[in-house]
Amino acid sequence: MAHTFEVLVTMQQAADEAHARVLALRDEYGPPTAAAWSDEQTAAYEQAWREWRKLGSEVQAAITEHASEQGLGRYDVEMDVKKKARHPEAVAS
Repeated sequence: MAHTFEVLVTMQQAADEAHARVLALRDEYGPPTAAAWSDEQTAAYEQAWREWRKLGSEVQAAITEHASEQGLGRYDVEMDVKKKARHPEAVAS
């Protein structure tokens, strides 16, 4: 399935938000080796981590497909997507 650049940006933003959730839970719960997490904390963290990895994998695959279809360098597409997703005000449309 072909993805437009804007769809890739939206996918990257979703992956970034999921990653932020993982980091927030880690900050909230503390390092798992410092104090044991409850079963609920472990489940919440693992669910957030799986969601982040799923979204990250999906956006990476979509970037690869888009770059190939457009005849562009994959790295360049990835960097453009991340820049637009993370700093939309710095990228001219």
